[in-house]
Amino acid sequence: MSKASIGLTGLAVMGQNLVLNMESHGYRVAVHNRTVQKMTDFVAANPGKNLIPCTTMADFVDSLESPRKIMIMVKAGGPVDAVIAQLVPLLAQGDLIMDCGNSHFLDTERRAQELADRGLLFLGVGVSGGEEGALKGPSIMPGGTLEAYALVRELFEAISAKVDGIPCVSYIGPRGAGHYVKVAHNGIEYGDMQLIAETYDVLHRCLGLSPQKLYEIFDEWNNTELSSYLIEITRDIFAVNDSETGLPLLDMILDEAMQKGTGKWTSQNAFDLGAATPTINAAVESRIISGNKVERVRASKILPGPLVNYTGDKQQLVDSARAALYASKITSYAQGIALLALASSEYHYQLNFREIVSLWRGGCIIRAELLGDIMGAYQRNPHLINLLLDDVFRQAVASRQAAWRFFVATAIKNGIPVLALSASLAYYDSYRSACLPANLTQAQRDYFGAHSYRRTDRAGDFHTDWGAALGRAEE
Repeated sequence: MSKASIGLTGLAVMGQNLVLNMESHGYRVAVHNRTVQKMTDFVAANPGKNLIPCTTMADFVDSLESPRKIMIMVKAGGPVDAVIAQLVPLLAQGDLIMDCGNSHFLDTERRAQELADRGLLFLGVGVSGGEEGALKGPSIMPGGTLEAYALVRELFEAISAKVDGIPCVSYIGPRGAGHYVKVAHNGIEYGDMQLIAETYDVLHRCLGLSPQKLYEIFDEWNNTELSSYLIEITRDIFAVNDSETGLPLLDMILDEAMQKGTGKWTSQNAFDLGAATPTINAAVESRIISGNKVERVRASKILPGPLVNYTGDKQQLVDSARAALYASKITSYAQGIALLALASSEYHYQLNFREIVSLWRGGCIIRAELLGDIMGAYQRNPHLINLLLDDVFRQAVASRQAAWRFFVATAIKNGIPVLALSASLAYYDSYRSACLPANLTQAQRDYFGAHSYRRTDRAGDFHTDWGAALGRAEE
């Protein structure tokens, strides 16, 4: 029996779908799972597929042609290290391990070095698109050595999503670059989802729109500049009724958002690098607040606020919602790409932003019409320091600014929380401000901690004895 050209261990749904994707493109795949029954059930459910079932890790490694190429699809953290520890003694120099899960990029940095020291190749591979993407074609973001990528480039290009015939995969950069870009992608995804949720909430509460009307609005938006996968599935959600109650299924879902932590990683790293990502941060915070359901219900009976009472023009609010959502999305992407730029410099990744954005146009959760326009911005100026400074996007935001402010103000007046929408607007206003009140912050820091400050009229660091300046004797 001939050996497999690729192997995958970790047969949760994503792993299973990646296996079926690879097999459908002509690859013989060795499959392994820690729980053997899951592996045997998967093989039995797919008769006639070109798979090699492996009950032990030794059998799994032995079933692969050399150099061996192994995908790991297990939970991030300790489980990845545990699988690698099992594999290493069984592999030979030049074999390739690929972590295709949602690993933290710093773990990937460590693993890349440890495996290189043992003569093994390693790729940290960001895979986006969920279960459907894994099966039909995901967006793939591999990081590691070019030597390692060369071994699987043909395979990745075959199984990835395609846009205009171009595979949504490209070499990202060294070591943890692939997983870093996936973390940033997930942060942008968090922001996108929250912006859409807040827009829906304002329309739903202020106008009392039926699910059918909301479906029609989002269906219309999906044929405009807002066209995207997330708008499309949001539209579809409004059309589904609960099979048990007959009510809109959305109304039966508890308002308590879960998270796996990748959005949080984006915010944490942004703080480490000194990057301003308020939209992503607001999205993470919104999920955290939503988790305090019992506490929120109690507080809703105690804390006062305005009653929702929008008496303005309904169509104006709908139109301003579209404008506010698009302007906020532009601002959110500006933050995400600015974060990538800082990370590229800090970690020496040499990221190509236009190339990265092109990978997100197909297969992944944030695929959208907007991404093609962002590619255009970096085509016009590869050294663009902020997306908002591109002429096309500057004009797009400027033309929507009044509506954006109207929509956010309406939400605030009616006591409807819009953490991400308002954070996006505040970022825009902060970025366009030549002067910010940080001068007072620096004066305060110098007053209580002698942290010093810089002046507007000459170079250097300065400290003031504020008490003496006020004529106060030292206590």
